[in-house]
Amino acid sequence: MEKNKESKEIEHKIIEVINKIRPFLISDGGNIEFIKYKDGIAYVKMLGHCADCPMIDTTLKEGIEIAITSEIPEVIEVRNVE
Repeated sequence: MEKNKESKEIEHKIIEVINKIRPFLISDGGNIEFIKYKDGIAYVKMLGHCADCPMIDTTLKEGIEIAITSEIPEVIEVRNVE
């Protein structure tokens, strides 16, 4: 039960970081949706122009993943769900 509470707190933190990033993605015609957090991995879905962008891997790893992992040490990776 305690682990579930901890996971919910981590999910809440992930969503907070995503909400800080979202305006930058929207300004480029994209967006991001939080899907789930499991075993240290945050799963997100890139939307709009971000979903089809050739720079999606760079945006995901060098932007979004760094932003999330630097603020939430429990998250070790961010993966895009297509």
